[in-house]
Formats: sequence, C-alpha cells, structure tokens
Amino acid sequence: MDALLTALIVLLSSGGVILTTYYLLKRETDREKLNLHLDLRKSRQEYFLPNRVEAYQRSVLYLERINLNSLIMRLHNPGLPARAMQAELLKTIRDEYDHNVAQQLFVSPQGWKMLRDSKEETIKIINIAGNQMNETALSTDLATKIFELVGEIGQLPTEITVESLKKELQDLF
Repeated sequence: MDALLTALIVLLSSGGVILTTYYLLKRETDREKLNLHLDLRKSRQEYFLPNRVEAYQRSVLYLERINLNSLIMRLHNPGLPARAMQAELLKTIRDEYDHNVAQQLFVSPQGWKMLRDSKEETIKIINIAGNQMNETALSTDLATKIFELVGEIGQLPTEITVESLKKELQDLF
C-alpha cells in the first residue's frame, strides 16, 4: 500500500509540475505570437500607410477636379455648342476616373463606393442639364443650367464624399 501511495504522490507531483510547465510555456508562446503579430502589423502599416495617404490625397484631388463648379470653370469655352461642352465634361470626368482607378487598392471599399457614386451623380447632373438644352444652345447655357441644378441640390455628392474621405484618413492615424 505504501508503494502505491508513494507512486500516486509521485504521479500527482509530476503531473502538477508538467501542467505548470505547460501553462507557463503556453503563456510565453502566446505572448511571443502576440508580439510578432503586433510587429508585423506595425511593419505593414509603415509600408502601406504612405500609399494609403497618397491614395486618399489623389481621391480627394479627383473629387475636387470633377466638382461641377471647378470643372465648368476649367473647361468653359463660350463659343462651344452645349452638346460639345457636355461631351467634353463627361470625357474629362471619365478620363480622370480611369487615371485614378488604381487608388481603390488603398481606399476603403465604402470610400471608393462613395467616390464612384459621386462620379455617377455628377454625370447625371450634367446629362440632366444637357437634355434640357436645345440644338442651338451654347456652353454658357449649359453652364448656367448646371449651376441652377447645383443651386437646387445644395451640397454636391463630391463635397459629401470629400468630407467622408477626409474623416477616413484621419481615422488611419
């Protein structure tokens, strides 16, 4: 009986030592994994953060360039027919979008969706104004009509998206 009791005490003691060792080693490896994960995240952020910041900058610049007020002022040609001006406005918006499409890799999916929606809404406004022009209308007539529509809308989709992208960028830091 003494041998059995001694063996049981030795087994329990050994089991306690093994469990304590396992627990301490597991805790240490978990801590090391967490530190490696944090280091990896920090390295990734140091690598990608400049690209993300640039993508947000370029996205905001795109939205500012397609803002109807600045777009019309930049492309306005008083002698141009309204239909030609409409085509030029639409071409510029699409060309600028194509030039910046790769920025979606670094902008949040929600931010990029808002940017695309702003582009589409801007195109709609131009087309609505263009469809109200007669064949003899000039670009000044189109510009006036677009400015009237902008006045009715209030805050443009591009302006709303710029505010949202700026907030997203601030949240990165």
